[in-house]
Amino acid sequence: MPQKGLSMRKIREILRLTFDVGLAAREVAKSCNVSHSTVLEYVRRAREAGLSWPLPPDMDDSALEKIVRGVADHPQTPARMPEIAYLIAEMKKKHVTLSLLWLEYKSTNPDGYQYTQFCHYYREEKKKLDVVLRQEHRAGEKLFTDYAGQKMYITDPRTGLLTPASIFVAVLGGTSYTYADATLSMTLPSWISSHIRALEYFGGAPEIIVPDNTGCAVIKADRYEPDLNPIFADMAAHYGCAVIPARVAKPRDKAPVETGVQVVERWILAALRNRVFFSIEELNDAIADLLERLNGRKFKKMNTSRRELFEKIEKPAMKPLPPTRYEFLEWKTAKVGIDYHISVGSHLYSVPYQLVGERVDVRLSSVTVEVLYKNRRVASHIRSYKEGGATTNPEHRPKSHQAHLEWTPSRIIGWAAKTGPNTAALVQKILETKRHPEMGYRSCLGIIRLAGQYTPERVEAASHRALRCNALGYKSVKSILECGLDRMPLKDAPVYTPPAHENLRGREYYEN
Repeated sequence: MPQKGLSMRKIREILRLTFDVGLAAREVAKSCNVSHSTVLEYVRRAREAGLSWPLPPDMDDSALEKIVRGVADHPQTPARMPEIAYLIAEMKKKHVTLSLLWLEYKSTNPDGYQYTQFCHYYREEKKKLDVVLRQEHRAGEKLFTDYAGQKMYITDPRTGLLTPASIFVAVLGGTSYTYADATLSMTLPSWISSHIRALEYFGGAPEIIVPDNTGCAVIKADRYEPDLNPIFADMAAHYGCAVIPARVAKPRDKAPVETGVQVVERWILAALRNRVFFSIEELNDAIADLLERLNGRKFKKMNTSRRELFEKIEKPAMKPLPPTRYEFLEWKTAKVGIDYHISVGSHLYSVPYQLVGERVDVRLSSVTVEVLYKNRRVASHIRSYKEGGATTNPEHRPKSHQAHLEWTPSRIIGWAAKTGPNTAALVQKILETKRHPEMGYRSCLGIIRLAGQYTPERVEAASHRALRCNALGYKSVKSILECGLDRMPLKDAPVYTPPAHENLRGREYYEN
């Protein structure tokens, strides 16, 4: 029986040494490092087929193999391998291994390939597929996101001015199912909104989101511990996803979206290159139409499409979306002032007075302001956009300043009096004009602390001028000092005397 492991190159050498050189079988066996019986068997079959040397020029290895290995004489060969598309799709499912697939294959094909040959043919067939489908990503595991390098443009119908639009691309690693949309900016709100629309397009959430190292996703890039943007991380947590950014300058970490961007640029953006769009909505409608065609197009080497694979193996593996859509939230940090308020924008919001001097996290939506201390919510307010105003919850006010905070209007006025009577009078007037005296604490303390930067005499003079001008506030006093107006003498406003003119009637005219 001929050895099954001989290569066709060595078989050709056996025939050449026998028919052309004329060596004996044992000499050929020694030269080719094969057994004597193997040489005799290959030579016998070649002679029965009428072969000599040189072989016919049109005889390739497949034709020669059928003759010298007797393939035609043994029609019962192992059952052929299952379809490679089926094997790849099954391997993307959780907990599925080649060992399991081989056992299933052998259960229906007892005379089929053994495990080693099964794995060998699987890997050989898999190498022939497109690079996108060679990624080792489980179904429902990863979503890769990035912006395309190419821009589209929105035309102003009145002026003809062109506004660039960025193209967001998201690709599921398991099936290459793709989503794309256009935004007028690459800011954090646009980044978050595109992710939300992508997850809603897929109808589920993956385990991991793998973004590029854009500033919207990563505040500080690091190979081992990147500092994630807290708002992006909060959005991912809302959908039950983890965020693992790709490493800097490592495109293989996000190979699916790198390829997905190329596909979107070639099949969508290139197709729209000659169209004129007058709104972002019009552009996104056109992208959506072509996106459906892209996901429905069959792969070149697999008789299936992205959508078919997605519906079959990826969508069932994804987590369901939460009942409520993520609301874009802005995060800030703030320090609680002695008036137990925090400043957000130009508005003040109260927190429990026990947190005076502590740093808190502030979560802002378009309608609410939530204050968290050590990840526990301690205050919530309706958001106000009134500049210079304050929103105070009465329950946040202390019952006794002396017992808890030792901050009272009288104490602040007493501190101001150490600078001078005018400073004390200004501080008292500021507190009296506020709805709650605590709302004026910040301004008063700022005025008192100016005595450390300037001399008490100058602060006293500035306070006197501020009282005369009714400029009740820290900024007014600070401006007077910075401009040196405190060193200039105060002049009484001159009494206005109207000019003499025959058309001007005096008081006596109206008394008659």
